[in-house]
Amino acid sequence: MPSVASVKKDLEALGTTGQEEILNYLEEVIVLGSFATEVTNEVKENRFSKGKVCPHCGHDEVSRNGKFNGKQRYICKSCRKTFTDFTRSPRYNSKKDIKKWILYSKCMINGYSIRECAEIVGISVPTSFYWRHKFLDAIRVYMCIGNVGGVIEVYEAFFRESFKGNHKKITTFIIPREPHKRGVKGSRSSKDEKRKRGISKEQVCVLCAIDRVGNIMTELICKGRMKHTDLERLFTGRIEDESILCTDSHKSYIRFAQNSGVELQQIKRGKHKEGIYHIQNINAFHSKLKEWMYSFHSVATKYLANYMYWFKWLQFFNTEKDTEKTKHLLVQSHTSHSDTKLKDFKIREAIYI
Repeated sequence: MPSVASVKKDLEALGTTGQEEILNYLEEVIVLGSFATEVTNEVKENRFSKGKVCPHCGHDEVSRNGKFNGKQRYICKSCRKTFTDFTRSPRYNSKKDIKKWILYSKCMINGYSIRECAEIVGISVPTSFYWRHKFLDAIRVYMCIGNVGGVIEVYEAFFRESFKGNHKKITTFIIPREPHKRGVKGSRSSKDEKRKRGISKEQVCVLCAIDRVGNIMTELICKGRMKHTDLERLFTGRIEDESILCTDSHKSYIRFAQNSGVELQQIKRGKHKEGIYHIQNINAFHSKLKEWMYSFHSVATKYLANYMYWFKWLQFFNTEKDTEKTKHLLVQSHTSHSDTKLKDFKIREAIYI
């Protein structure tokens, strides 16, 4: 049996690349070995921090109802429905072991593609797709829209509306515009096809807001150019009193500020700041968001809100180690009550505020 000293000696001889592979392997073994029980206990604590509550009706009078496959079941005295600690969570009704969910969580932290996640975890590509959005649906519920206050920097990000996906099995789907064809002779190819200039209804507006404390909002608010009513719909009840909005020169901000009584500081085109006010933080956030989204090679608009929350979540934990991020993602996604079913994917629509 090799000694610790001999193992250390072998590690030193491996070089940097080999040592990194060993480190990743050990980290994976330790994470999968210790996280299963730890994550389960944390989910229980977070979900039922104020006592057992029925995930179906919200009633707090519940009692134990035996065990099934080693899992404790409960029954609600009000609606008479039974549930477990993971009912209405991404993992609910899954036949896969929790270790696979932990490994998938780690893959998401690393930003792997759906196909790469499937290969690493040992699941099919469709299952990998469903798991990704089960995670993200739950994180979206957990994080909510949020609030901002103080000095708030605001900027709009635009994404081309996309109907990406397999619609063959959805007989009711009708694309609301002419399809964008690429490289097809005798048809409207990418060379001949003229895109609408500027901002059009074929682009989705995502409003991004960040304050100096680090609170973030990223919400789909409309298609095309935003109006002051879109800003009111997003910010009403979610912005602190005596806050100051720092924006570009878009006219909708002026009308919104007048109606809501918020102080407005607009940075004129060509300038970087006005005194102590600037939009450099939100510009940096916007650049990171665009670069991050580019790696996914276009996202269907109906899933765009999930990706906005995914990026927002990553910003909150960008200084944490990957192992901690993996744990946080798994615990937080399973703390919230979210029961996305497979049939829901077929009828899903874009989520606007």
